[in-house]
Amino acid sequence: MTLDIALCCSAALLLTSLASFPLRTFSGRNGVIYGATALFSLLSFACGLGELLFPSAEPPAMILPAGLPWIGAHFRMDALSALFLAIIGWGGISSSLFAIGYSRHESASDRILPFFPLFLAGMSWVVLADDAYVFLFAWELMSLASWALVVSHHREEANARAGHVYLTMAAVGAFALILAFGLLATTSGSYAFSVIRETALSPLTTSVVLALVTIGAGSKAGLFPLHAWLPLAHPAAPSHVSALMSGVMTKVAVYGFVRVIFDLLRPAAWEGSFLILFLGGITAVLGVLYALMQHDLKRLLAYHTVENIGIIFIGLGLSLAFAANRIPWAAALSLTASLFHVVNHSLFKSLLFFGSGAVLASTGERDMGKMGGLIHRMPGTTVAFLVGCVAISALPPLNGFASEWLTFQAILVSPNLPQWALKFLIVAVGALLALSAALAAACFVKAFGMSFLGRPRSASAAEAKEVGAPSLAAMFANALFCLLAGIFPGQMVNALGPVVKEFAGQALPQQSVPFWAPMVPIAQTRSSYDALLLFVLIAITALGAAGLVRSIGFRPIRRSAAWDCGYPDASPATQYTTASFAQPIRRVYASSIFGAREKVEMPPPGDPAPARIAVKIHDPAWEGLYVPIAKAVLFLAGKLNPMQFLTIRRYLLLVFLLLIFLLALLSIWL
Repeated sequence: MTLDIALCCSAALLLTSLASFPLRTFSGRNGVIYGATALFSLLSFACGLGELLFPSAEPPAMILPAGLPWIGAHFRMDALSALFLAIIGWGGISSSLFAIGYSRHESASDRILPFFPLFLAGMSWVVLADDAYVFLFAWELMSLASWALVVSHHREEANARAGHVYLTMAAVGAFALILAFGLLATTSGSYAFSVIRETALSPLTTSVVLALVTIGAGSKAGLFPLHAWLPLAHPAAPSHVSALMSGVMTKVAVYGFVRVIFDLLRPAAWEGSFLILFLGGITAVLGVLYALMQHDLKRLLAYHTVENIGIIFIGLGLSLAFAANRIPWAAALSLTASLFHVVNHSLFKSLLFFGSGAVLASTGERDMGKMGGLIHRMPGTTVAFLVGCVAISALPPLNGFASEWLTFQAILVSPNLPQWALKFLIVAVGALLALSAALAAACFVKAFGMSFLGRPRSASAAEAKEVGAPSLAAMFANALFCLLAGIFPGQMVNALGPVVKEFAGQALPQQSVPFWAPMVPIAQTRSSYDALLLFVLIAITALGAAGLVRSIGFRPIRRSAAWDCGYPDASPATQYTTASFAQPIRRVYASSIFGAREKVEMPPPGDPAPARIAVKIHDPAWEGLYVPIAKAVLFLAGKLNPMQFLTIRRYLLLVFLLLIFLLALLSIWL
């Protein structure tokens, strides 16, 4: 029943997409389309959550007369599908609610409305697919719909370039997944997941499939160095679309990785986990370092998606390592940490993109150097954004801390692994994870402080107004879930139990029945985390300190001008800037990793000319990988260009020679 309703909701989202065309002249069409999208997303969310918390005896399955001839389209909802369907559903609800208020400031509604529900439908079909054809069809539908949303403002050159890069990366990822499913289906001859799941593969085929899926899913998730599209696409897309792409679509990519590697492939060798752990650790620390160098708020958030994807893949790599060494309880711990962070990131990253969208709608600015003082003009957005900043910085008692704490617990049990290479790598990855957590906190002190505190740095910031009630409701709903998931992490662990047991062989111990009890992932004597007690202590301490300061420092009240450090002019130019805030970290890390160079122009004494500093930062992934590939493609295209002017006889000769070559290759292969 739940699968039927979920598929009907996906079909209804498709019809909603089509309905946006006849409603083009209707003045209230934004509310109608986004309202319908929110309703169908709510039903999908209910189906996924219901199947996750109250699973059926057998996962519901269905074959529809569509897809490949004589085969049909296979759909199935197991615990993993239910979890990610719930994530997609909640993302659709909150994004649609935010868009109802945000769309009043959107100038390209005609190019957004048809593809927004289609995007959600494509993601839903990906997680419900039970054969390779439906999976890949839905994957491409998700990619093309999101590309159309990215280029909605296509007349801007930067947005058109972002769409081009995104579409290219999506094509590369899809090609890798097609090859992976082709190898998986080679032995059995069937594309149904139920048949592939029972097929034994050689170690070489397993390794190749693992590499291909890492490329295919990693390019969509933003795994380094396949992340190049993220910092371009997120600033180009409307903010509610950015929230869906970062908070939900990257999680669908994680779903694809888990579905193929943990379910269909189930690699037995530990070497595959080495690759995933290495990429996860590098992705986490480079993502946050990239973010620290940014002045554009949405680009900063995009790079933090890269960081959090790295954290998720660290958990997945640990789970693969422990599973390969037959340590199921540690594999369960690692997989729980990873999936918990998937849920958490979908909540706080959507919240942060909503906050950046609210700021953009009110000020017209994405540059944090032109913001400031918004705490007085937009108090509701400020509070919600602060919650998101605390959550993504992995500070207790919010949800980001709980999942990263579980990841560290999994790292601490790595001495149980017999391979010394893994032991050394996991220690290094743990150090990178700790570094990324510290840098993330510094980065969001910068993001929040530069955007909301201090004095306004531009006229638009000084005249900003709070966004409407629907947008605030979407932000506060996500903020509330960040708080609840943070102070009741044991209940989240229990909810993830069916998924973890399905792929790790066992789940974490059932957490105590009182929802306020501490979370004990392994054993009480080893480690525990009492989030609710910590929340109460933090609240009492903060309120007590505030009351003490108010009772002592505010009697008697003296009003005077604030100390101006010797500057009588209260100019915003005397405040810290985004560049000056990040300068110490830039000098420590970016000079070696990003090749950052500073050029200072200091006038001689007596010269009234202003001093100037210019900073140039290089992107090693873009300049070292993608630029050479682009140059090689252009070179080959230039050399092959004369082939389009050949005669028909020469074309036939080329086809004949190619056929001979392929037959010879086939005879050698067989």
